[in-house]
Amino acid sequence: MLSNIGIPGLILILVIALIIFGPSKLPEIGRAFGSTLKEFKKATNDLVNGDNDQEHKNSTKEKNKLVGIEKTDSKTGS
Repeated sequence: MLSNIGIPGLILILVIALIIFGPSKLPEIGRAFGSTLKEFKKATNDLVNGDNDQEHKNSTKEKNKLVGIEKTDSKTGS
């Protein structure tokens, strides 16, 4: 969607934003947009990595259970 804007369209959007918000508010809006985007990316990465971490924890628990069962079997001599 944004790949179809091009340079003239981007300049037009910036000029309209400058007219609407004024030169003093534009840097504040840019910082707010940047920090929002940063938080969104961080949350997305946390969700993706959290799923992987959860899968890793579950597989580790299952391995530990299997090791515990093997130890119990070797103690009983069966």
